[in-house]
Amino acid sequence: MPHLSFQASSFLGHVVVIDDDASIRRSLSTLLTRAGYHVSVYESADLFLQAPELPKPCVILLDMRMPGTLGVDLQAHLQQIAPSVPIVFASGDSRSEEIIRAMKQGAVDFLLKPFTPQVLLDTLQSAMQQAVNTHKQDHHVDKVKALLKCLTAREFEVCSWIVRGYTNQHIAELDGGAAATVKLHRARVMNKLGVETLPDLIKLLEGVELTSELYTELNAPHDPD
Repeated sequence: MPHLSFQASSFLGHVVVIDDDASIRRSLSTLLTRAGYHVSVYESADLFLQAPELPKPCVILLDMRMPGTLGVDLQAHLQQIAPSVPIVFASGDSRSEEIIRAMKQGAVDFLLKPFTPQVLLDTLQSAMQQAVNTHKQDHHVDKVKALLKCLTAREFEVCSWIVRGYTNQHIAELDGGAAATVKLHRARVMNKLGVETLPDLIKLLEGVELTSELYTELNAPHDPD
């Protein structure tokens, strides 16, 4: 099986196995650990929810029918608290409506037991790559937000116009300011964000929408712990 590439990591990622069958948990844990994953196991969705831990990057390997909370109901709950974590179902007893609901709720795949180890590993590899990509994007967005916090309200506003393709003159005409002043703000924006060209700025801000709500979020006071 080809290996994924992870920055600053010697393992393939973390797999959370939730299954009420002890023998299946043991076999999956052994297989996935040998394949290079870190693994944590839970015998029910309810036990997992008591102290949910989802290290990044992470994939959940989830059974459908267990005592207490069903797998598809846990999936619905995770959409609220961890929507970016990929979920792969591995079930031997599921109704067609449950499978349909699981896929509509965004499951990466639905494996019917019994399945071969290779099928499982291939499926998890694809799901883990999705988790890695999301983790990298989240890390990038956090980094960009930290930089944006350094901008004044006016610089943030000018930056939002710049990335939408407006020139200094256009921005000045829109808000009644002077083009020379806009040019100064533009230079400060580029310097604070550590970029030199407009393409670099656009690339840096990819995936980040510069809205008034974001500015409010970045500058909201935080209560000390």
